[in-house]
Amino acid sequence: MVKRDEAGGHEVGDDEARGAESTARRGRRPGASTTRDEILAAARRQFAELGFRRTSVRAIAREAGVDPKLVGHWFGGKAELFVASVQLPFSPRELADRIAQGDPDRVGERLVTALVHGVLEDPAARGRGIALLRAVATEPQLAPLLRRLVVAEVLTPVARAIGADHAEVRASLVASQMVGLLMMRHVVELGPLVERGPDELVALVAPTVQRYLTGELPLA
Repeated sequence: MVKRDEAGGHEVGDDEARGAESTARRGRRPGASTTRDEILAAARRQFAELGFRRTSVRAIAREAGVDPKLVGHWFGGKAELFVASVQLPFSPRELADRIAQGDPDRVGERLVTALVHGVLEDPAARGRGIALLRAVATEPQLAPLLRRLVVAEVLTPVARAIGADHAEVRASLVASQMVGLLMMRHVVELGPLVERGPDELVALVAPTVQRYLTGELPLA
């Protein structure tokens, strides 16, 4: 038998319906329209805390208070759920356009400001970034996700928009700086970086990023 899920408008089977009803009897509010968001929130927290390999779909479902089959219904497998959980909270294309606009000699400052204030200082966005880095470190098949989200969709378009030569090389150098900052400050928690405020970080890192984007590179 098939029942209509009032929250998402999709059809679920008897097993899924019984799981949802059981969850409701355990105390979760009935007919919750935010079930998908709760799964994503649980996934983001567990991926950030445990990494990709140690996180299980069953544990995520348990925290979200749903049957594991509903996780599979909406997201597929664990890899697909991970990809959904680390989606950027902004449009990469719009971000790239905003960074590229203005004086090319200050593009490094605009880029680092967007990272520090838009990602590092935002707990939700920072958690997604940390989860992504930890997952890529242990699961090489997820590396294309990092290349797409960071290099292909944001940094390379910025380099091209300001007319930089060797755009992909420059974007890769900037990515190494940005990923390194996130890793050293929020994963390794290196004291001198943790102690610096966001504006000071921008002032320290922006000149290096500017050189990567517009300076002379010793390339053949």
